[in-house]
Amino acid sequence: MTFDHPEQQAVWNTVRALNDAWTKGNPDELVNYFHQDMVAITATDQNRRVGRDACLAGWKDFAHAATIHHWKEIDPLVQLYGDSAVVTYDFDIAFDMGGNALTLKGRDMFVLVKENGRWVAVADHFSPAPMQS
Repeated sequence: MTFDHPEQQAVWNTVRALNDAWTKGNPDELVNYFHQDMVAITATDQNRRVGRDACLAGWKDFAHAATIHHWKEIDPLVQLYGDSAVVTYDFDIAFDMGGNALTLKGRDMFVLVKENGRWVAVADHFSPAPMQS
């Protein structure tokens, strides 16, 4: 995927690296991509996750509990607002968890800020795709 503006590409590269860390790499590396004050709204938590440690715990718990076979981001949009960016995309994931093979489609929205010359996630909201009628 290529974008018109170099900063859009830099933001997307950050999101790709972040996703690679938990889907096929080492989820401990997420510390390099999550702002210390990050907040996340997830499809599986009743309450929001507040702070880097809480967000890291959620992503790491999933990565350790699941065997991920496939992860794909679909149709990304990167919007820049000065030193902030909003990234939205759909996703497709296949994994085994608790003896069950699951395939999910959903959508994700990250907010990133540029600090000390690099992009870091300050917010994430992901959810399953709505049911098709």
